[in-house]
Amino acid sequence: MRRTIALAAAATALALTALTGCNDDGAATAAPTASPSPVAASTTAAPTGASTSTASTSPVPGAFDPEQALAAKRAPYSAVMSLTSEVAGTPSFTSKGRVNPHAPFTGRMELRSVDAPGEEGVHTEVVLAEDFAYSRDLTKPGSGWAKIPRSADEDQADYAKYAALLLTTGPSARKGMEDVAGTPAYHLSGRLEVEQIAAIDPKTYRSMKGKITTFDCDQWIDSQGRTLRFEQRTTLRGQANVNKITFTEFGDPVTVTAPTND
Repeated sequence: MRRTIALAAAATALALTALTGCNDDGAATAAPTASPSPVAASTTAAPTGASTSTASTSPVPGAFDPEQALAAKRAPYSAVMSLTSEVAGTPSFTSKGRVNPHAPFTGRMELRSVDAPGEEGVHTEVVLAEDFAYSRDLTKPGSGWAKIPRSADEDQADYAKYAALLLTTGPSARKGMEDVAGTPAYHLSGRLEVEQIAAIDPKTYRSMKGKITTFDCDQWIDSQGRTLRFEQRTTLRGQANVNKITFTEFGDPVTVTAPTND
């Protein structure tokens, strides 16, 4: 029983942590404040498995400049967000649902743990309303909703600002145009220092500070500056940790209301 409760709490916490990095609200061409000097382009290592090509100078169908895309004013929208979290190459959590990736970040998702045979798994539904998060255990029919306050900084992270930060690391971050599920996308890649994200993603910064000093990012954005795909890689206690997030099926914003236990 204690393990089940602990897993459910961890699942909800992971969902909240993953979702707080998803605001994609407004222009993001200015470099974040309170950040140290970016890693020099000549010494920035390309993330493992990432493309090492640079931006092509040849015309590409649908090609666009990433800085101009990030500077574009975007109307609020919703998208289907899918997340996979891996530890040492093995998936540990997955989640999927429709969200509003703009401030305030809201949505509804289901999160599952990937457990070894014989271990208790987690299957949780999470609803993020404006002021509170709600979760319920889907492994138990009739389980009620638990109400969790949302902290004040949960809407401060912004993927568009991650892309802007990657651009500040130099020309090596510009990997050029690629196709992402049929959509022309600009691929950005680079190594960031933990201190560089303090101003744009304070919650992730606090979770990383003192544990790692750098991490690798790959990001694909469309011509409207919306993130299509985001990957983050770190090494913690000798194990590789990878978060992979995709955004698909863009549409109008969705209304998210607090669930009830009626």
